Amino acid sequence: MSAERRDRRDHRSRDQQGRSRSGARGQGGPRRGYSDSRPSERTRRSTPSRQVAFEGLRLVREEDSYANLVLPRLLRTHQVAGRDAAFTTELFYGALRAQGRLDAILAACVDRPLEKIDPPLLDVLRLGAYQLLDMSVARHAATSETVALARWVVGAGAAGFANAVLRRVGEKDREQWIAEVAPDRAQDPTGHLAVVHSHPRWVVRALSDALAGHGRSREEIDELLAAQNQAPAVSLVMRPGLTDLEELIDHGASQARLSVFAASWPAGDPGGMDPVAQGRVAVQDEGSQLAALALALGADGLVLAEDHHWLDLCAGPGGKAALMGGLTVAHDADLLAVELQEHRTELVDRAVATLQEAGCEITTRTADGTAIGAEQPGRFSRVLADVPCSGLGALRRRPEARWRRTPGDIGTLTTLQRMLLTSALDAAAPGGVVAYVTCSPHLAETRLIVADVLKTRQDVEELDARDPVRAGVLPAAREDLDLGEGPAVQLWPHIHGTDAMYIHLLRKRPAPTEEGNPAA
Repeated sequence: MSAERRDRRDHRSRDQQGRSRSGARGQGGPRRGYSDSRPSERTRRSTPSRQVAFEGLRLVREEDSYANLVLPRLLRTHQVAGRDAAFTTELFYGALRAQGRLDAILAACVDRPLEKIDPPLLDVLRLGAYQLLDMSVARHAATSETVALARWVVGAGAAGFANAVLRRVGEKDREQWIAEVAPDRAQDPTGHLAVVHSHPRWVVRALSDALAGHGRSREEIDELLAAQNQAPAVSLVMRPGLTDLEELIDHGASQARLSVFAASWPAGDPGGMDPVAQGRVAVQDEGSQLAALALALGADGLVLAEDHHWLDLCAGPGGKAALMGGLTVAHDADLLAVELQEHRTELVDRAVATLQEAGCEITTRTADGTAIGAEQPGRFSRVLADVPCSGLGALRRRPEARWRRTPGDIGTLTTLQRMLLTSALDAAAPGGVVAYVTCSPHLAETRLIVADVLKTRQDVEELDARDPVRAGVLPAAREDLDLGEGPAVQLWPHIHGTDAMYIHLLRKRPAPTEEGNPAA
């Protein structure tokens, strides 16, 4: 036997020994000395689709990026399109949504706490496990491509570790793993749901309480959690007066389910469509549209006669401001859109630019919304207070929020929410209407905020939001639309197919007349 052949044989033997020792339960972790005997495999970097999915996870983890903003940019930068883009999108969002369940399974396949694994390698393992358990990817392809990704991201030793771990993951299917790692539902219902539906325990408890607090059954919790793990449909919003459904149908869209200004996009990024590129159409959830329309359309007859000035108190990134701004023309009104952060004001500027060019009186301003009520008291006939919140109602499109938020965040947010609602009411003219809106069903951010603020005021009354919400709904969908018992409206992903938007309408009482009675 030649020396060259002996060297190759010995190299393969060391490889096999390294793989057998490289990280299954009880066998240590990544081995930096691992070497693959095949040069092509040693230099391969996995597919661009998987690389983009990994880069997205890294940006979400390291830079607190928003998933729904970072992925489109990466797809464009790396020129991933068509079926590859669809694969990347499913893998990226799926791994984020399933992170809790995937981590429980991975923890059963390694001999150390997951926090001891390098974060980039853990991201890679999550991507591999998701392909094995949740996607129709051949097992050998899911494993080999993830090993190649681990080699590119972390190094040769990580590749051997990833190979051993993923082989263990692939020994069972998803349901078998859930049966093994999830707590028994009878003994620990919250823990069971947390693993099965991949939500933190505190979120499971908060959403169960929210269902009950908003007049629904706690038994819907499985449906709600499952709905929040489904990829949302792409909803478009038509800027008032700038386009119509017929034009969008010509581009491949179809009529939406609820909002009179919405259209449904089949799949993928509609950014290349001319109406979107020109600012006449944008992507916006139908629940978000209905929140703006409830104030702009449904409040007719509930505000003072001189309905000239509207306010969006927390306008960024500008979707609701643009929808309301387009409707000011019909009411001979102007809109002031306020945003605290300058870079978010720039997003509002972009959202409303085409409407401004069309003649809508929309002014944007970087300012503190909590101070507007004191600066311009009693000026505005309609005020939208779409307050910053935990985002627990938008976990379909921002799945990272479930892992990023903590129970402690709620207390900080509710303090700000009270201040903003108080400012909105101070800014409202007598007879004017305020819409308090959140993208969260959490009771502390919704009903309890309004109740706390109303305790301190004698000049405000609640309005039934159900008819104003219906005013923005397509006629065919109005009759059977379940909007609860009122007076506020809580939308739900599993009921309405929207984000879980909360809409509470409040009216500033008209000023007393000389006789001491409220003005008519």
